[in-house]
Amino acid sequence: MKPIVLITGASYGIGEAIAYTFAAAGYRLSICCNRSGERLADVAAQIQSQYQTDVLTYVGDVGDFSFVQEMAKDTLTRFGQIDVLINNAGIAHIGLLTDMSVEEWNHLVAVNLSSVFHTCKCIVPSMVQRHQGKIINISSVWGNVGASCEVAYSACKGGINSFTKALGKELAPSNIQVNAIACGCIDTRMNACLEKEDIAQLCEEIPAGRFGRPDEVAALALSLATGNDYLNGQVITLDGGWV
Repeated sequence: MKPIVLITGASYGIGEAIAYTFAAAGYRLSICCNRSGERLADVAAQIQSQYQTDVLTYVGDVGDFSFVQEMAKDTLTRFGQIDVLINNAGIAHIGLLTDMSVEEWNHLVAVNLSSVFHTCKCIVPSMVQRHQGKIINISSVWGNVGASCEVAYSACKGGINSFTKALGKELAPSNIQVNAIACGCIDTRMNACLEKEDIAQLCEEIPAGRFGRPDEVAALALSLATGNDYLNGQVITLDGGWV
């Protein structure tokens, strides 16, 4: 039986790269997105054609517990198990905290942080029952050090980091490993709003001299999913030596 991975936010960028990487490694996939259903269907079709593996797709808001509950239930019913959970879905908000509305704050927290609770609440019981599982949370260096004009985003990623450490301790006796990847500047749509001058300046600040690639994040995620079972509760920074 091929192992199963569930990936949130898989229509573009890091999530899409993770989907292709895990499919190439022999996984069956359950993937979701919020607004890019056609794009997600295209990703699924290409993966099925290229790797001859099963792909389930779901469109909905991971900040909504009822959607996550139905997605997890359907995946477990159709595949029988979920071996790896990758919480990748996220949105950005750049601006002064005082200019941010309560509605914007609540939405960002729901998608970026509450979604991680939602997926874990729905999927962890089946992992505990099997005494096996991997949970990988895609975080950010701003969760480590904070970023001006990205207070809400930084707070959510910092919450994910603490969530990872705490849940790793909680689930270690059940042979379930929980780790996070704190990404630096990755070449994705989220950073596409940056001006060329800003990108050049950032590249000068990053010792590696460039942005990271989504496939590099995906490769690290695969190594966490298939590697050392003694590695647990860790936040691994992937930023080219930047922060």
